[in-house]
Amino acid sequence: MSMPFYVSPEQVMKDRADYARKGIARGRSLVALECPAGVLIVADNPSRTLSKISEIYDRIAFAAVGKYNEFQMLRVAGVRHADMKGFSYSREDVSAKELANAYAQTLGQVFTHEMKPYEVELLVAEVGSPDDDHAEMYHVLYDGVVMDEQNYSVLGGQADQIIESLKEQYQPGMSLGDALKLGAKVLGSDGAPLTADQLEVALLDRSRPRRAFRRIKNDELTSLLG
Repeated sequence: MSMPFYVSPEQVMKDRADYARKGIARGRSLVALECPAGVLIVADNPSRTLSKISEIYDRIAFAAVGKYNEFQMLRVAGVRHADMKGFSYSREDVSAKELANAYAQTLGQVFTHEMKPYEVELLVAEVGSPDDDHAEMYHVLYDGVVMDEQNYSVLGGQADQIIESLKEQYQPGMSLGDALKLGAKVLGSDGAPLTADQLEVALLDRSRPRRAFRRIKNDELTSLLG
């Protein structure tokens, strides 16, 4: 009688983590930067129709890198979750922290129990009301680990080198234009910043009274980069 093939749990988890990291590394990176205007999210994304950045609720944004169909499914689930809670209780009860924890539980379950982990990293960001300088950014990894980020957050395969650049160049209190230029610069290669047609940009605009999310594109994007 042949012995069953055995693989240690540690090796299984390592193989799944390596698989997920390789899939994420093939994608283009994304950065989020805090500035007085709110939270600016800049993604390397030349597509005009497939978005990496979107609105989840009034003052909450979602951004992701990795496999598009997987993070799109998570985005839709997050919108439904937020809508249901806001309708059942109060709009103020919907928070980025709660959504990030819900995503972490889903990704952790998939990573532990399914054959193939999700090849995604997520960002859930929130800004306070116009008279509140509060901002939150939660970085959720493929295995369900949640990190509370301050000042900036980086997702994607080139994250380590982009973080090193931001440590040297990011300044608290940067204007919206300076933050956008920095984002385009660190996402570029060989010191050449990305151009407007290579970027997807959105801002959680603190000055808006209710729905803070707005996209920055076309002439406004070109002007800010210029």
